Amino acid sequence: MSKKRRWVFEMTVTCLALVAAAAVRARVTRFDVLSVDPNALGGRSFGNVGRYILIKARATVAVNPADPRNTVIADLDKAARDAAGMVEAVSDVEILTPADPKRRNGKLLYEAPNRGHKLSLSAFNDSATSNSVSTARDAGDGYLQRQGYTLVWSGWQGNLKSGPDTLALSVPTLTGVTGRVTAEFVFDNNNSPVVGELAYPAADLNTASLTVRARWNDVATSPGDMSFRFVDPLHVEIRRPSGFDDGAIYQISYVAADPKVLGLGFAATRDIVTFLLRDGSSENPLAEDGRALMRRAYAYGESQAGRFVREFLYLGFNEDRTHRMVFDGMLVHIGGARFTGTNTRFGLPDAIPRYPLAPGSIADRFPFTYAETVDPFTGMRDGLLRRCSQSHTCPKVIQVDSAYEWYHSRESLLITDPVGKSVSVPPNVRLYDIAAAPHVPLPEAPQCVLRPNPLRHGPVLRAMLHNLDAWVDRGVVPPRSRTPNLADGSLLDADHAAHQLRTRIPGLPYTGMHVVAAAEDLTTNPPKIVGYFKVYLPRLNADGMMIGGVRLPAIAVPKATYTGWNPHVVGDGPTTLCDLVGGVVPFAQTREERLKNDDPRLSVRERYASRSAYVEQVDKVARALVRERLMLPEDLPRQHAAAVDDTLAGLHSPKNKAR
Repeated sequence: MSKKRRWVFEMTVTCLALVAAAAVRARVTRFDVLSVDPNALGGRSFGNVGRYILIKARATVAVNPADPRNTVIADLDKAARDAAGMVEAVSDVEILTPADPKRRNGKLLYEAPNRGHKLSLSAFNDSATSNSVSTARDAGDGYLQRQGYTLVWSGWQGNLKSGPDTLALSVPTLTGVTGRVTAEFVFDNNNSPVVGELAYPAADLNTASLTVRARWNDVATSPGDMSFRFVDPLHVEIRRPSGFDDGAIYQISYVAADPKVLGLGFAATRDIVTFLLRDGSSENPLAEDGRALMRRAYAYGESQAGRFVREFLYLGFNEDRTHRMVFDGMLVHIGGARFTGTNTRFGLPDAIPRYPLAPGSIADRFPFTYAETVDPFTGMRDGLLRRCSQSHTCPKVIQVDSAYEWYHSRESLLITDPVGKSVSVPPNVRLYDIAAAPHVPLPEAPQCVLRPNPLRHGPVLRAMLHNLDAWVDRGVVPPRSRTPNLADGSLLDADHAAHQLRTRIPGLPYTGMHVVAAAEDLTTNPPKIVGYFKVYLPRLNADGMMIGGVRLPAIAVPKATYTGWNPHVVGDGPTTLCDLVGGVVPFAQTREERLKNDDPRLSVRERYASRSAYVEQVDKVARALVRERLMLPEDLPRQHAAAVDDTLAGLHSPKNKAR
């Protein structure tokens, strides 16, 4: 190539790079670093990676309402604009990154905060704390830090207030806009009067109405001894009627004012991650010498935040302004088959119906799974990958759920269509279920009948992040999906699931309770149920535990029955389910004990001839999980040690007391 042609070529490349950089920066108009803590995580050093620093910042994002990628945002066209015709949002940002840029692994792990809080260190590092990155203890076993990941969090919820422990997003308010909304309350106590907080202020205090139901499928009534009053526009005091327990559902319909453009949270996440990933300017703290240092970006979301990641993908926000993928991979954790209630007027990002609340909401709407299916009530054909498939920006996706999601989050709709027929998992998606695990492991749950299930998700999550990284970075295809399904008989029709335990297990009050999947007409207030989508529940084995999914040693070599569900004690709603919690019912220690209790489950001593025999079985299961890439080799010693000192079963938490 001649010198002249080379010069022209180099100038062209430079100009294209500048144009691309300008396109990226047009989204984040300001990135203000507020503080840098050089001793994050207590100054602890992590192997070859060394120490971490914590950067706190505030990002201003300008969103173009005319851009087709943004028009999906509800009410964006009605928001106030700046002089350039853009709609602004301001997000809290935190970055935890190796102090030495050369020791970063080049991969940005973005966690969508859960209600403004950080959970990834607890999830991946088995940290005993959550939402804190200040002490050495907060790093747990240091797994993410030893890998050299750069962790990023940014506020996406526009209904939160920023605080020392809360990452939020400031979005425009549509001042003066009103509309009728419905708020639901289950108070889980018997106080009267009791005060409920509204998501949006009441614009008219004289046209509200209040109803109550004992259960979601009861007829809503307004008893004469029930009354309510507005304490102020954001709080309503309810005097509760007689004859209703703690789990009764109160529904107030009122005219609300001042909705926020909450859907900007999706655009803000897209633009902030794109900026940190690709912008080479000095404003980017992850850039050096005019170039960005990150080469991959992975998204992680847990529970509500997992639903946010699913919705981010569905709405097409994984395409940046230059038509490239934002996230190369996504790890969705305990998101079930749900979205959030964010992208709508008078949105409710925190809304998630739980048993016994009404079984449908803006958070539970079609489509449910990654493959395209048909809504039988509208005829619409859609799937979570539809938009990204059209723009060629679909990431690799791994979704990890627990047993809880089958009962509370309609998880069967991930693997079946709305009428109950099996669907194929797309090739860029893997689904894994942690068998018999709770939504979250809680030390105590006094409002529940069973002692809480302590099973942690860390071993599977670490393996799945490793698998996602290998899949994206090196093309190493992950193990096949592991989840209950119709093909192998590990799922049952939900209507028949309650009758599958032919022999009663003492202390295990299984009735097959679950949150059904309602199709609603959201144009009415309150929404009108027009039908129900088909759901399934896991088949149980003779011990009362679900079959199928990833079976960790505590489940494959059990000393108790573990469940993803847990009923409320009488008085909190005797036919309702506890929120977030699973349960545990220990095995009898001896044959004599179990026969005395009419317990059909083999006792611990009948199962394992000795402690060493038990430990040997645990080691065998753990090694098999490592071979199948469902657990990492570094977890083998942990599983062995826990089996030796008998903490693997997690049965040492205090027993709950009925009240």
